[in-house]
Amino acid sequence: MNKGRKIASIRFMCGITGYIGKEKSLPILISGLHALEYRGYDSAGIAVLSDGEVEIMKSVGNVGELEKTLKNNKGNFSGHLGIGHTRWATHGAPSEENAHPHSDCSGRVFVVHNGIIENYRELRSYLQTEGHEFKSETDTEVVPHLIENFLNEGKDFDTALFDTLKMIKGAYALAIIDAENPEILYAAKLSSPLVIGIGDGENFLASDPSALVGRTKDVVYLSDGKIAKMREGSISITDFEKKETPMEIVRLEWDLEQAQKGDFPHFMLKEIFEGPEVVRAASRGRIKSSENLVKLGGLEQVADKLKDAKRILILGCGTSYYAGLVGEYLFEEIAKLPTEVHFASEFRYRDEPFDEGTVVIAISQSGETADTLAALEKAKEHGLMTLGIVNTVGSTISRETDAGVYNHAGPEIGVASTKAFLSQLTVLAMMAIYLAKDKSSTQVLLEELERIPEKIKSMLDQSAKLEKLAERWKDYENFLFLGRRYNYPVALEGALKLKEISYIHAEGYGAGEMKHGPIAMISKDFPTMAIVPQNGVSEKMFSNLEEIKARKGPIFAIATEGDEHIASLADDVFYIPKTIEQFEPLLTVVPLQLFAYYVGTKRGLNVDKPRNLAKSVTVE
Repeated sequence: MNKGRKIASIRFMCGITGYIGKEKSLPILISGLHALEYRGYDSAGIAVLSDGEVEIMKSVGNVGELEKTLKNNKGNFSGHLGIGHTRWATHGAPSEENAHPHSDCSGRVFVVHNGIIENYRELRSYLQTEGHEFKSETDTEVVPHLIENFLNEGKDFDTALFDTLKMIKGAYALAIIDAENPEILYAAKLSSPLVIGIGDGENFLASDPSALVGRTKDVVYLSDGKIAKMREGSISITDFEKKETPMEIVRLEWDLEQAQKGDFPHFMLKEIFEGPEVVRAASRGRIKSSENLVKLGGLEQVADKLKDAKRILILGCGTSYYAGLVGEYLFEEIAKLPTEVHFASEFRYRDEPFDEGTVVIAISQSGETADTLAALEKAKEHGLMTLGIVNTVGSTISRETDAGVYNHAGPEIGVASTKAFLSQLTVLAMMAIYLAKDKSSTQVLLEELERIPEKIKSMLDQSAKLEKLAERWKDYENFLFLGRRYNYPVALEGALKLKEISYIHAEGYGAGEMKHGPIAMISKDFPTMAIVPQNGVSEKMFSNLEEIKARKGPIFAIATEGDEHIASLADDVFYIPKTIEQFEPLLTVVPLQLFAYYVGTKRGLNVDKPRNLAKSVTVE
């Protein structure tokens, strides 16, 4: 992780795939789109160059619908050059006309796009005056028409593409086919992720590495303001002035097994069950409890400056923000550093004083979250040290921060984040211990952290109990989630998971705030999910539950093994192993993830692809 160029503030979410090589492109494109479908599934389409002609096929809905359409079509899709797209609708409703790829009037130029073209209305109006006819409502369609317009002026294709990109304002990742250059797959990037996969006599293109797993382990993360020309056996990268730039090849750590469901019915369940290994992977080689040592190689280059840190600011969105709230407790109690956590989407608009001793930590599973990147840009403008906690090697946040720590959670395909949350908590705990000046109590923490994976496994071994209980609770339409201290963020995360997966209204609250409003909602039809492990605030939680019980509110409790009192208060209890309070979130969140999963599946919902959501929100 290191410093880079100024970060653009707008990013959008769709999936792009491309191929050029000796194999037939169609099955590779479809496989890539399936891997990228979590990025959007409103529509899908492909374009394949075969025997000098480009065939297009589009469909509304997911990639499966596209496959059905292809089976019923007799078009020629045998070519070795192609591009594909799965869409999350921004400009224009989900429809076949608005689905990518888009082409010019002549049928020479074909484009798929992730991002937004801010000045597309101006460009569209200009092109219409030039005689161009548009078939869609999308911003993307101006791109092939602009290229065509420059071609009509007598410019060669490369120059037409460069001049087009200079006219576009906004963010984009583009894959482009020129029917008259069948040996080249073009790609261009500005503020939207794009990865090139390097093969043997073939090359691949994708929005993120998950689509390349099993195809290659050598990738190039295309940088902003760069254009790639990909041939079967070569790749050249230039800037907008046609100056060639060197490639930095990165080795992928992910493997095919990690990116597949295996015997699990859903990715979400698989990823929850990967929890023990996720915690191990995040801490592997980084802690030595016997020596009371944490070694975070990603922070070594800024270690001296970190020693002078006086304040921590944590930035994140959604689940990453809730991980940051746990981190706030960890940094303040272990490292004794004042810490604040901000929604990245709000931080960017704040006008607050900063001092030189402030360290900003940006948390993002994908490393591409738009609001987090925009907030990070603000921090960099103020000259603050920036650190990243990301799961994707080569992502924008990893490149734009001064230093950071990778999660090593492997690919997370389910839209609702589960295992990434565990890995983020693990990394935050290690960072807090790493920054602690007083090491007198940290050895106990490290020893317990090493025991956490087995404790998570012991809960997963009881998943059948949660599945059975979910049947009883699945028909409620509202839930209140309560927790205190370290388990307050877990209450927020548990409520979020239930909302995302089951479409049940759920609210997470600090239990002490229950009397300041939420108690008005308590009734026999409004259940509470209470997170009540044995710790210094257990008695306070018991008082909250007494108040709920007095108002006939149903209670589902997450409690510590051996707690004899909780059964008298709760209708159902799921027990977790005993741990120290700082690591309770690593345990208490797991049954909440499973509960959301089982409720969602029992309500007949697609838990891997919940409605209106995409995996990484690259939209402002």
